Amino acid sequence: MSFRSHTRVLIFMTGLAVTAPAIAEDAKVTAQAAADRWDQSFNAGDMDTLSKLYGPDAEVVTKGAPLADGPGIQTYFSNLKSKGFADHKVTVQSAKAKGDLLIASGRWEASGPGDGGARKVFSGNWVNVLERQGDGWRTVLHTWN
Repeated sequence: MSFRSHTRVLIFMTGLAVTAPAIAEDAKVTAQAAADRWDQSFNAGDMDTLSKLYGPDAEVVTKGAPLADGPGIQTYFSNLKSKGFADHKVTVQSAKAKGDLLIASGRWEASGPGDGGARKVFSGNWVNVLERQGDGWRTVLHTWN
């Protein structure tokens, strides 16, 4: 193989090394933007907008039974908001694109009512699976602990 051929292979291999992290970073940026829209909608009490961030066949897996429809999801989060939960924030730590799916995980945090009426910070792990639908990404699976 000539020097020129070796150079082409090296340039091609270097391009592959740069492309994979760039794709991963794009997925993470996309996932964080979706999480930010969710946080903004919840914190503003805009449950109509929040419910539109979910696909028509979305499932939210809670401590109880999974919620599998738009009205159930909207009611669930409206009830949380009415109980005093606020300041919700998701930090995406990992995101992977797989075709029309985006699998994201990270941490969530929110303040809510604690013992004796004091505010308490709650936090845990968070997972979302989003699907490219029409004009954007919609959550099709949402769970946390």
